[in-house]
Amino acid sequence: MSVDERLAGLTSWNSDWSGLRVAVLGLSMTGFSVADTLTELKAEVLVLSESADEEYERLLPVIGAGLALGSLAEVPPALVAFAPDVVIASPGFAPSHPVIRWVRDAGIALWGDVELAWRLRDKVVRADGTPADWVLITGTNGKTTTTQLTASLLVEGGLRAAPCGNIGVPVLDAVRDPAGFDVFVVELSSHQLWYLGQSRIEGQLFPHAAVCLNLADDHLVWHGSAEAYRDAKALVYRNTRVACVYNKADEATRRMVEEAEVVEGARAIGFDLGIPGPSDLGVVEGLLVDRAFLDDRRSTALELTTIADLESVGLAAPHIVQNILAASALARSLGVAPEAIHSALQAFTLDAHRIQVIARHEGITWIDDSKATNPHAAASSLRAYPGAVWVVGGDLKGVDIAELVADAGATARAAVVIGVERDGVVAAFRRHAPGVPVFEVDAAETGQVMNRVVEIAAGIVDGEGTVLLAPAAASFDQFSSYADRGHRFAEAVRGWIERGNADDAGGAHTAH
Repeated sequence: MSVDERLAGLTSWNSDWSGLRVAVLGLSMTGFSVADTLTELKAEVLVLSESADEEYERLLPVIGAGLALGSLAEVPPALVAFAPDVVIASPGFAPSHPVIRWVRDAGIALWGDVELAWRLRDKVVRADGTPADWVLITGTNGKTTTTQLTASLLVEGGLRAAPCGNIGVPVLDAVRDPAGFDVFVVELSSHQLWYLGQSRIEGQLFPHAAVCLNLADDHLVWHGSAEAYRDAKALVYRNTRVACVYNKADEATRRMVEEAEVVEGARAIGFDLGIPGPSDLGVVEGLLVDRAFLDDRRSTALELTTIADLESVGLAAPHIVQNILAASALARSLGVAPEAIHSALQAFTLDAHRIQVIARHEGITWIDDSKATNPHAAASSLRAYPGAVWVVGGDLKGVDIAELVADAGATARAAVVIGVERDGVVAAFRRHAPGVPVFEVDAAETGQVMNRVVEIAAGIVDGEGTVLLAPAAASFDQFSSYADRGHRFAEAVRGWIERGNADDAGGAHTAH
């Protein structure tokens, strides 16, 4: 039996994985979950990583896996000597990475952790003997919130649901959980989807339902082009069995569904903030309604909740309402009742750093949306808070910010620009929004950046208005993560409040 023939037959936890030679690239949480799973299945595992968490490094020999630490800038001799049957890469490894290029050129099977999890999905089965259903969620923005929302709606509807994947819990860990689940709600990044696209078994993953929430340029360096990024996102719909949920306000997601190879009978389910047609979810006179999952969808609709009820729990920002509609469509495709959706939403809270109100003090509302790490996400925040003082900048990941500045950014009261490389952001304002005052924060120390931001913003607002941290950029040029950036912003706001006054901008220089 050839290696390819053997790999094609490995579609169950109960398949014979013993002796399979697997190289695992990367020793993050995902990499360790892969190694831990495969050693349990008696495969021969070698993990290759440039660095290792001390705990993972200690545990690998305990579980029976090998470890080769060192540079991966070139193909390591240890990988060549190991002669793997399959390579499973952590999603951080880009298609252009030298080791990934070597694997593909050598004709070695290349998987991600999601494909492995799907092959092993029958580790724990439901009472009827079948594996849990999978619901897939991707999009440039809103993935994590929609994943959490969907899982909450399913649980309220009486199903055992596990949010997993890019949300922080490896899918393999959820699959191996002895408690068992009815549904895995799997958040997928474009990186994970690209790896699914490398599968040699065409269409091996068959989700119950899937959604791409939206599409905007992001991760272009990793993928190499906007087209490649789009193609990776579109893979979320491949082989969907029941419901392909798409954003009617985003034509790219509609085209993805139209072009997808799906199981016969799968339906296209649209959502947006307008009046829904049959097979859609939308908003009618302040009501969120379902016209897709009912018998008489031509002439009636089912009420899910109201904008007023969402306002009472801080979920009424337009982009959050869109996420709620998408999550509701996914939940309804699995039979969750409208009453359960309404009840779950009344108890749901957004994670920190997602349009989170930090404080309201002396007429100023301070909002942390540090999770807005790209222009598309920042645009949603700016539309929710027009006229805000906008804190913007960071690592733009190769994305042009000009369109955002010309559109949503032009409505800002002022801009406070952070980041190591601020020139491009400042130039975009000069060209596309010359009427918006721009201030730069040139603090060299990370610990001082947000203190200066708050001082400047408070001076601009001077007693009434909103200050919005929605950077439209990644954080790693000055902070350890978007969460670190948000925490430091909140600490600076609290410090300003404790000082009991709104200092003027003193020392800030106007860019124009």
